[in-house]
Amino acid sequence: MRILPNAKERRVLLGIGAVLALVAANGPAATEFAERAWHDYSVNQEAYKARYGHWDVVDVPDRFRINAIHAALLRTGKVLLIAGSGNDEKNFRAGTFQSVLWDPVRNTFQQVPTPKDMFCSGHAQLPDGRLLVAGGTARYEKLTGDVRRAGGAMLVKNENPDAPRTFPAGTVFVGSTGKRYRSQLPVLVPRATKTVTGKDKPKGKGGKGKGKGAGKKVTVTAAQARVYVEAVAGGEGGITHTADQYRIQGLTGKDAQDLYGLAAKLGLDKKDFQGLRDAYEFDPIAERYVRVDPMDEARWYPTLVTLRDGRVLAVSGLDDMGEIIPGKNEIYDPRTRTWSAGPDRYFPTYPALFLTAGGRLFYSGSNAGYGPADRGRTPGLWNVDTNSFEPVPGLADRDMTETSASVLLPPAQQHKVMILGGGGVGESHRSSKRTAIADLGDAAPRYAPGPDLPRPTRYLNAVLTPDDRVFTTGGSGDYRGKRGSDILRAQFYDPAERAFRTAAEPTVGRDYHAEALLLPDGRIAVFGSNPLFADAAGTRMGAFEKRIEVYTPPYLYRDHRPALRTGPLDAERGATLTLPGTDRREVARARLMRPSAVTHATDVEQRSIALTVSGGPAGAVNVTVPGDPSLVPAGWYMVFLVDRAGTPSRAAWVHVH
Repeated sequence: MRILPNAKERRVLLGIGAVLALVAANGPAATEFAERAWHDYSVNQEAYKARYGHWDVVDVPDRFRINAIHAALLRTGKVLLIAGSGNDEKNFRAGTFQSVLWDPVRNTFQQVPTPKDMFCSGHAQLPDGRLLVAGGTARYEKLTGDVRRAGGAMLVKNENPDAPRTFPAGTVFVGSTGKRYRSQLPVLVPRATKTVTGKDKPKGKGGKGKGKGAGKKVTVTAAQARVYVEAVAGGEGGITHTADQYRIQGLTGKDAQDLYGLAAKLGLDKKDFQGLRDAYEFDPIAERYVRVDPMDEARWYPTLVTLRDGRVLAVSGLDDMGEIIPGKNEIYDPRTRTWSAGPDRYFPTYPALFLTAGGRLFYSGSNAGYGPADRGRTPGLWNVDTNSFEPVPGLADRDMTETSASVLLPPAQQHKVMILGGGGVGESHRSSKRTAIADLGDAAPRYAPGPDLPRPTRYLNAVLTPDDRVFTTGGSGDYRGKRGSDILRAQFYDPAERAFRTAAEPTVGRDYHAEALLLPDGRIAVFGSNPLFADAAGTRMGAFEKRIEVYTPPYLYRDHRPALRTGPLDAERGATLTLPGTDRREVARARLMRPSAVTHATDVEQRSIALTVSGGPAGAVNVTVPGDPSLVPAGWYMVFLVDRAGTPSRAAWVHVH
């Protein structure tokens, strides 16, 4: 490493010195300019990079700059960025839904046809390397005062036991007062249920009885389905304050008797976002979305978490009425591409759920924005098979877990989950610098305090690195960056030292709707941000941040890096792999890292698993994959070799079965 500046650096220093000499004469503006010049010079020095790392803004062509709401690393090494409508109602109304594939090696981009509004959906990595994307936006919120037509939930009843009935969007329901309401989505109403009780009465003397079935009783129970409706007439004329039965326009005769609507109050109050039932698998080879069986519940802001058998559990979200789902979770089977009912349990939206020992899910307490302050906020271990829940105590600032970050600390075998920062429920100004670590390996799991963040932070992004640290970046001190509170700081948390170390400062502020993930070459990419305002005074509306910034950690500025030369590999859990390219004596450890699928500071996919390192043939190393499916759920992983200085190789991809 150089100590003395070279000729070019001396010229830069002389130039900066000349600028500094003018500061006294030109006041604050010159001071600010000089400070920027000195900062730009300092952060580009090799010694600085080797200690703190370095940030670079990616050159993204205009046509590929989207509002990245979701980011997922695919087994091809490309990153799928999903905007959907991108929190832009004009895009929603126009049916403009976007996804972009970014190749970080070649720095190339391509648009991907996006069939539905996947804005605020959930996602999970599947065992075959596809990405499951479920839910999204069926309708944007309307604040009180912006609602132009009365609306709400209507139950559509079917008393016909012989046939279900589907009504398209736009079906008109007419009340007893003549007020008309139009459905906003299609609705399928199942057939009614028919039950028969009792026995046939015996025939009377001489064979004269009342006949077969005379003693039976037939009961028909109407089936029902909900649909959101809006008044045909605008304004207060469409309001209904009392419950009513509604006939379905166009039906006559027995159909009109069997099929009808029921609704209570239909008003002009605030309408929350409404979810979608639709689900898709993204194929990373064909690079397209493939429609699969829809969910039973519509979901907006759901978490999708992989179970130990490779199935995926969908949890929480806002439904097709804009109401938080009261616990109706469901499970996707990638073998059949169908959904089935899961265990009922209530969580706020985007709950952070981590697969842990024995197949239980740990709810860290982190969530992302919808749900009451007094319900579903308790951290704990959830047994999905028995639907039992064991609270995990000890977490400070439990009222500020909304918009916090959570990670399964490396290596995953230690069974520790860390929560970082967060804020108050809803549009609270409050935020927390609290971190805490839950040791789930103890007989009595509980949280213990960790080191404080440098500043109270919500929307913090946290990324696992191959050297067993956690990189954290961005966030804001207030709700959606209000009052100019974006935090241009980054740091590494070292679990072994239980301490934070400063990293280079990012140049782009990131708050709500920002994401970060580890790339196969060891760098970290950061996307998105959706500040509410563009100024600290809150007088100008904010613009979505479309720039991509990539952080190169200090470990990539060292003179030597382990080699790992191999194409995609296959491995059974418990099997040993031979990895060529590096001598065994050079390798200190090996890590198996699951690729991220992240949104709203929530990434329950990423995990770093220690591999057992053993001798191998000359110029190679053997590594053994753990056999526990709760630790290593089936799927594609990156494998990194790390030398004694903590420098990782480039990743090789391995498909674990």
